[in-house]
Amino acid sequence: MGRKVLVLEDEENIRSFVVINLKRAGYDVIQAGSGEEALERFHENPDIMIAILDVMLPGELDGYDVCRTLRAEGSNAGIIMLTARVQESDKVNGLMMGADDYVTKPFSVPELTARVDALIRRINVNGFSQDVIKSGPFTLNLRSRELVKNGQHIDLTQVEFSLVKTFLENQDCALDREALLNAVWGPSYSGEEKIVDVNIRRLRIKIEDVPAKPKYIVTVRGFGYMWRKMS
Repeated sequence: MGRKVLVLEDEENIRSFVVINLKRAGYDVIQAGSGEEALERFHENPDIMIAILDVMLPGELDGYDVCRTLRAEGSNAGIIMLTARVQESDKVNGLMMGADDYVTKPFSVPELTARVDALIRRINVNGFSQDVIKSGPFTLNLRSRELVKNGQHIDLTQVEFSLVKTFLENQDCALDREALLNAVWGPSYSGEEKIVDVNIRRLRIKIEDVPAKPKYIVTVRGFGYMWRKMS
């Protein structure tokens, strides 16, 4: 089965270089030069597994808009943001909108390819020892990759699914950020630990009754996080 990747980048020389290297790595690559074109390509190819989205784009839709639209439409494709911005708020905004990862320009193509490879591996998780994990009102189906709370389906990104799976497999066990990075992003991940905190914040908004007062994913001060086991 082809591993289909969408590359949204308005600078043709950068886009071509990325496309060539992803094809060499075995990916089926679809190109777009604008946010509007990216959404068209995505609708034409619903089997796209990864979307690489440049943040700064001409036209009405930038990379953030495309990310937000894809998540609003229910897509659970992996999303990697390309950004020349280095402000912490820009990185956080992209992750809170539903992106799984970000790469800051200038970047090396091997680094970007490694991030794509890691995200693909998370999407293609197999060999589970069990099909379903339960905790209190939650049921996580590992084969359909669905999380249900009190009978209501909760849409998760690839990273959020991996986080929930890691927590539910380690209930009542405090996990530090490094352990979560290794489990979810992989031991070769070269980004910042801050990505853990942002994704935890986003996940709490989706699963907690009162996100500001979490009772499922609790903070272990000075250490990390823990999923509190519920009967």
